[in-house]
Amino acid sequence: MHGYSRLGNAGATGRAVTTTPTPSPPSSPRLRHSRSSGKSNSSPGGGFSGGGIGVGGGRGVGGKQHVVERLMFMVVTVVLRRRGLLLFAPLLYVAGMVLYMGSLNFDVNLKNGGVVVRKRAPPGTVYRSPKVFDKLWPYMEAESNGSHNALMKAWDPKLHQAWKPSGISNYSDAELPESNGFLIIEANGGLNQQRLSICDAVAVAGLLNATLVIPFFHLNSVWRDSSKFGEIFDEDFFIHALKNNVKVVRELPSDVLEQFDNNISSIVNLRVKAWSSPTYYLQKVLPKLRHMRAVRIAPFSNRLAHAVPPNIQGLRCLANFEALRFSESIRTLAEQMVDRMIKNSSQSGGKYVSVHLRFETDMVAFSCCEYDGGEEEKREMDIARESAWRGKFRRRGRVIRPGANRVDGKCPLTPLEVGMMLRGMGFDNTTSVYVAAGNIYKAEKYMAPLKQMFPRLETKDTLATTEELVPFKGHSSRLAALDYTVCLHSEVFVTTQGGNFPHFLMGHRRYLYGGHAKTINPDKRKLALLFDKPSIRWEVFKRQMQNMLRHSDVKGSELRKPSASLYTFPMPDCMCKQTEARQQDSDS
Repeated sequence: MHGYSRLGNAGATGRAVTTTPTPSPPSSPRLRHSRSSGKSNSSPGGGFSGGGIGVGGGRGVGGKQHVVERLMFMVVTVVLRRRGLLLFAPLLYVAGMVLYMGSLNFDVNLKNGGVVVRKRAPPGTVYRSPKVFDKLWPYMEAESNGSHNALMKAWDPKLHQAWKPSGISNYSDAELPESNGFLIIEANGGLNQQRLSICDAVAVAGLLNATLVIPFFHLNSVWRDSSKFGEIFDEDFFIHALKNNVKVVRELPSDVLEQFDNNISSIVNLRVKAWSSPTYYLQKVLPKLRHMRAVRIAPFSNRLAHAVPPNIQGLRCLANFEALRFSESIRTLAEQMVDRMIKNSSQSGGKYVSVHLRFETDMVAFSCCEYDGGEEEKREMDIARESAWRGKFRRRGRVIRPGANRVDGKCPLTPLEVGMMLRGMGFDNTTSVYVAAGNIYKAEKYMAPLKQMFPRLETKDTLATTEELVPFKGHSSRLAALDYTVCLHSEVFVTTQGGNFPHFLMGHRRYLYGGHAKTINPDKRKLALLFDKPSIRWEVFKRQMQNMLRHSDVKGSELRKPSASLYTFPMPDCMCKQTEARQQDSDS
């Protein structure tokens, strides 16, 4: 049996060659270069041949990278030919490293006499907003003091068709038929989660021809608000506004309660799936309601589908936009706060901007994003996550990617970023700004630049006196109701992180302002990229921000899509176009 031979098997000649394979040493660059030059015309790629790598042919890896490699090769060749240049070899080497690594997204730095190479973070993954602010602040100062304020013409009326409420309060004047029983629901979550549950309960009660008992509020472990329905909403007004459509009572009649040993907890709790259809309620819930005279559904958050018949949608509209108003104590203080904001905004015709700022400790922790607090911030966020969501973020397979979250637009905007965005849009330092928020994470540090950009900045703690806020302290839903009202009446509302608060507020503003939400809903993915450019020019930044404002203006009058919520998009279910409204009025 013959051994392996690089020359092949010579058995055909009667003699086997069993040479041991010995790799040839590589030829010198000078010889390869000379051979390549002599054969360049026959090279199919038009580049280097022999031992070289083709720049323009099929073996090329990448145009930019090959140009760098070819340049380095030429430099080395010159150095070898002219040995006097060897003195500059270290300098040429470092320069080549910087050039080459820069083309591959590496940062090359000289440190302690050595070269430090680090992989450059992808665009938009690192919080560099303070550097951008330092660059742009002089230009912001130059455009201050009311020279041109976007607040006076933030919205273009030519882009929108006027809408008006479609008279849902007169949905039915007929006497209500005999009730099939009592519906008891438990609303959970914060203020607007409770609002959603209440309005959906009104719709389900109308669907089942049931009598609705004033909803109970579940004491949430996060919100920690023990307020009852009547302490947040006007109970009498709620019952009166619905009297022609759904019967509402404050409590179960004694004879029905006795049937369950005077204990509401003894009433069967139906486990209804989220987003259940009207058909499900009619087939599964209605028979039990008729049989037992009372049923309970707890929790009741998101328990009714978006797509329901128009008459049921009408009940949702009636409950949310007409029947639910805040209690007298909340309305009184909230209206005073609105009046104070208007007086503070005299230089802009009584108009002001409101911002829903979600930069509380729990929100920053939940987002798993990183800012500029270093190890101290990481430690604080780990503690906050473990305290609020025990073990959730330490489960096996759970990977936290702060950079990916930021570039995907999932990081809460800092007060600094909100301020830069508004100044870029054209709102100058004479603009009155109301900030609706909880306890801001490291407020002294992060709120300072926002106050620097907008000196006329207010919160509920500065707009109301300490004595006025005493009845509200410790009741997060009541405090949120104050924020909701001040934001509702602002000329411009800015949402920064999503959630029930801005979604309900945008729908309510559409209902009040002719179908236009008058809301800035920023593209946070684009912002992540722009805030990662410390060298960005002010003119470029302004143009991008003003385009974002115009986009929000165009999207302000969106109609509801089948999968969307009526509470955010009330058209066309709760409103009709102005021309149609005039025709309806003339017909009546």
